[in-house]
Amino acid sequence: MSSPANMRRLGRLRVLQALAEAGEVSRGDLVQLTALSRATISSLIADLIREGVVREEIAASSRPGRPPLVVSLAPAAGYAFGLDLGHDHARLVLSDLAGTPVWDDTVEIDVDSSAEDTVAAATELIDAALEDTGIDRGTVLGLGVGIACPVDRRTGVLRAEGIMPAWVGTKPAEMFTERTGLRTLAVNDANACVVAERRYGVARGCDDVVYLRLSAGIGAGVVCDGRMLLGHDGLVGELGHISVDPRGEVCRCGNRGCLETIASPAAIAKLLSRSWGRLVTNAELMALVADGDRGATRAVEDAGDAVGRTLAMTVMTLNPRLVVVGGELAAAGDVLFDPIRRALRRNSVGDLHGELQVMDSALGDGASARGAAALVLAEAPNLLTIDKV
Repeated sequence: MSSPANMRRLGRLRVLQALAEAGEVSRGDLVQLTALSRATISSLIADLIREGVVREEIAASSRPGRPPLVVSLAPAAGYAFGLDLGHDHARLVLSDLAGTPVWDDTVEIDVDSSAEDTVAAATELIDAALEDTGIDRGTVLGLGVGIACPVDRRTGVLRAEGIMPAWVGTKPAEMFTERTGLRTLAVNDANACVVAERRYGVARGCDDVVYLRLSAGIGAGVVCDGRMLLGHDGLVGELGHISVDPRGEVCRCGNRGCLETIASPAAIAKLLSRSWGRLVTNAELMALVADGDRGATRAVEDAGDAVGRTLAMTVMTLNPRLVVVGGELAAAGDVLFDPIRRALRRNSVGDLHGELQVMDSALGDGASARGAAALVLAEAPNLLTIDKV
């Protein structure tokens, strides 16, 4: 039989889990959500308010009568770092317990070529965030890292061959824990993005969603029936390395004509540079599209068609309700999205794309970092219950 202390710890965990999932709720709602008695809820809430973990306040209400009191997690009760490691940058977000970013900064760095330099740069960002905000390191629950590379779910090893040469065989979670002292989780960046969109963005309330990130690397995060799909090794969603042109350029992964060689911003800029005989940067590419340049527009439309054909295979396999497209290329707007939608309609069965929505990310380039932090915050109820009671 469980001891009273263990029962109370379990009750505390149930309350914190309910608040993490539901946000603001009344005490009566907590009784329903946790199956705990009203007296137990009152006692636990009193303890949590005294510790500064939850707060109780008058709810905003447009209905007549006395507005109810609602309970929610206190944002300042804990924090989480989220780090986005792209191929050419490191972006760090510090989020409070409610998931709201309180600090956000980016450094440009050749991530692919030096794991050690990247870890050092990210550690400096962490130190700067704590210094700038005055937040106590002891209130930070952990660090989530979204990295533009497949992460083996069983071993934590990066499958970086041909993608991030300096990271082959490394375990980034262990590297960051050793350097920063923070408990660290490492996931593929697209998986972090789909977590962020479901929690804070356009995919809220959607249990069947594919997030496609069109950046220097291309990958997808997939949620089916409310659960993240990872696969045997955790390598689900490597759409960037599906061959869409058997006679295309050789990809850094060793295959030929991968989607990444056609639809990444760098690949499109390279195509225009070769065609025009001058250097075209990624930033200039987006400006050219915004100005209606015919060559840039055509190149992005062709990329959108390739993306749509690749997504059609995914839609036929997984039957999602929503596809969210993010990353730098998403800034091209309808120039990109219209051909994606056309290719999806042409290459998938009507019953599968009839109600399918294809939407732009609500979180933009910040999705990976915020999603990585959200993965840490998802474990907050457990972390805030350990050694309590």
